[in-house]
Amino acid sequence: MKNRNPLPFNWRSELEYIDVFSIDDDVILLDKPVITSTLQYPFKADVTTAIISLKGTTEGKINLKPYVTSGACFITIIAGQIMEYKSISEDFTGLFIIMSKKFTDSLMQNAHDRLPLSLSVRDNPVIPLDEIALRGMIDYFEMLKRVIQVKDHPYRMEVARHLTLAIFYGVGVYFHQLTDLRKKTHNELLVEKFLHLVQTHYKKQRGLEFYAEKLCITSKHLSRVFREIGSKSPNDLIDERVALEAKALLKSTNMTIQQISDELNFPSQSFFGKYFKRVTGMSPKEYKANG
Repeated sequence: MKNRNPLPFNWRSELEYIDVFSIDDDVILLDKPVITSTLQYPFKADVTTAIISLKGTTEGKINLKPYVTSGACFITIIAGQIMEYKSISEDFTGLFIIMSKKFTDSLMQNAHDRLPLSLSVRDNPVIPLDEIALRGMIDYFEMLKRVIQVKDHPYRMEVARHLTLAIFYGVGVYFHQLTDLRKKTHNELLVEKFLHLVQTHYKKQRGLEFYAEKLCITSKHLSRVFREIGSKSPNDLIDERVALEAKALLKSTNMTIQQISDELNFPSQSFFGKYFKRVTGMSPKEYKANG
């Protein structure tokens, strides 16, 4: 009989029978992809994952932003972001670095220094790598693996931090190159600011007026901008982001529907259920069981 109440995906349990190199749960290295359960539904992880893709292709979304990878590239999924995998080719291979929040927070103690790099990673989750850059990333990964294997190394964690930070700074030039490829129009910048605001406030603010006020324009003007660039309406994008969070919480946590309703600041579970069904076409209970 089909399990109508599947347990939420637990990435840690999938590593139990796989050879990994790790320092507790703070930094874990994998030589090949193993987390395939996330293909079935949007998944929200509590760790940051950096992937040095060696070959093959992947396609999906990160926080509703589509991405496609092909061949050598550097992929970063930040803790709290929601992944939606559409496809992964059979020949895909990569090197994975899984990092706890405590570990990533320790990479740069100064928040002022950490912010520019974190924003670059968030806005550019996929960075193509040329042959030289790929070789450098692999060398850093192998050095990190060797350090982690020496369990009695007195400065093992400190060296791991510096090597991991070096990997991100190593691709830093590519972040800037992607940003500088072309100048964005005024409307494109406005849409980008809107999407960043939604990402920050979607749990508490679902009304267009709030975002328009933050952007110092009218809601009518904001809607017109989206029509001009041929995008979905801003209201639809807000709904999609709220529904995406709800989907991820329904499938990748043990939270009840009432708890998710509270988490997303709905006045009641009933109101949340009607909202979710309007956006997705099914009730939260139906999605949790069969989605």
